[in-house]
Amino acid sequence: MKEHIETDECVDACGVDRNSVGISSDALLEAQFAAKLCSSACYKNCDNIVDLYFYLAAGEGVFLPELCKKQKNGPHRTMIELSSKGAAAAPAPC
Repeated sequence: MKEHIETDECVDACGVDRNSVGISSDALLEAQFAAKLCSSACYKNCDNIVDLYFYLAAGEGVFLPELCKKQKNGPHRTMIELSSKGAAAAPAPC
């Protein structure tokens, strides 16, 4: 059974910022953010936030559970692999 934690606790556990406007897949490239998102406190207890980033990652061709598994084993290597796939990359100039 999942432990219920309050919204403010999820915001802290997952490393999201209530004051930012919009979300970006760029956050997935930040090792610190990915570590918080993939932490047990966030991943197992904060379904709304995890679901949001699950679909955001999927839009970039990344499977979030696999990203989290790799992140725990070698966060810097995971970020390099993710950026080399073009995920979260900036659009090409016109």
